[in-house]
Amino acid sequence: MRAYYTAATLARLGDEMVGTALAVYLLTRGTDVALTGLTLSAYALPSMLTGPLLGSWLDGTRHRRALLAANQLALVVAMVGIVVTPSWAGPPLAVLAGLALPMTSAGFSGMVPGLVAPDRLARANSMDSLSFSAAAMAGPAAAGLLAKLISPTGAVLAIAAAALGSVLALAFIAPVPASPHGRQPVLTGLRHMIRTPRLRAVTLATTLGWGSMGLLIVALTERTEQLGGGEGSAGFVLTALEIGCVVTNIALIRLQDRWWIVLASMALYGVVLTSWSLAGTFPVLLALALLAGLALGPEFPALLAARQRYSPAGLLSQVGATGASMKTGAYALGAALVGPLRTVLSPAGVLAVVGVMQVVSALAGWAVSRSAPEPDAVATADRRRSA
Repeated sequence: MRAYYTAATLARLGDEMVGTALAVYLLTRGTDVALTGLTLSAYALPSMLTGPLLGSWLDGTRHRRALLAANQLALVVAMVGIVVTPSWAGPPLAVLAGLALPMTSAGFSGMVPGLVAPDRLARANSMDSLSFSAAAMAGPAAAGLLAKLISPTGAVLAIAAAALGSVLALAFIAPVPASPHGRQPVLTGLRHMIRTPRLRAVTLATTLGWGSMGLLIVALTERTEQLGGGEGSAGFVLTALEIGCVVTNIALIRLQDRWWIVLASMALYGVVLTSWSLAGTFPVLLALALLAGLALGPEFPALLAARQRYSPAGLLSQVGATGASMKTGAYALGAALVGPLRTVLSPAGVLAVVGVMQVVSALAGWAVSRSAPEPDAVATADRRRSA
């Protein structure tokens, strides 16, 4: 499991560095805002199509480690390519890196049940969730710090180094057997998510919410410079956000098996995020980011718990990969809109839009959660089918 956590955390660290590192690198290189947003969009957009296919493949393959390694090597090629080629080559290279992006989350997490005994699964899942938090907390800050201390180019190349480290750690993970349920049709996971009201609710809410987050990185990079934070300071704001997430992730762990926590956390996060547009100084923005993180902390663990609770074992990887695919695809669409939106709104205005959309997304999730079955109905039905 040490090798697993090393490989997963390094892969996720590289992924979390991409937004900040590429935004700073491209903008300081003289790339316009629209092309910068398009490059970030190109990194996330392919996964909207590949997630369901990859999830189905992962559920039925014995070669999960090789697929995860190939994904990381593609990221290496893309990051090095962006540094040595003109700005116009950024989007196609980002597409290459993003094709298997869902593997960074669901691809790794799907290995956990095959690596630990059943009585240690809860603790392993908790540690896996902290892997996401650690990467999300360190990634933007590392990208910003490297951009300041070395150069924006160094920050981009550090992503490639993290990916190579993940590949090396993967070699020390024990092989994981394929699911005994075999490979399910590609759209089975998506149909299950749509037909299960509470799973449908959290999926819709997080997809819409993450789509609006695609507007955040470029606008936040511009806003921190306006407030005197300097080049790369957006990474420190996102790190403050993740510090808050870790605090409530740990402190409120008993609440995270309730599906509605996803929606409540998103709504409260949106309210605080809206206030970022009113920050008059960089330290105030950092404080508001920490407060927003405290609100957001329980959302992701509660989302993982909802997927596990309402999904049959043979569909878990596909449901996770499909959900990740939808979120990153929505993020890509949001990132692609940042250029047009910036022509009519200031960076502060864009931040306000992102905050409002979190609340709207939570309300949309609640609206489609009606007629939900009893909390354990799906799990009970799955146990009966297995029996």
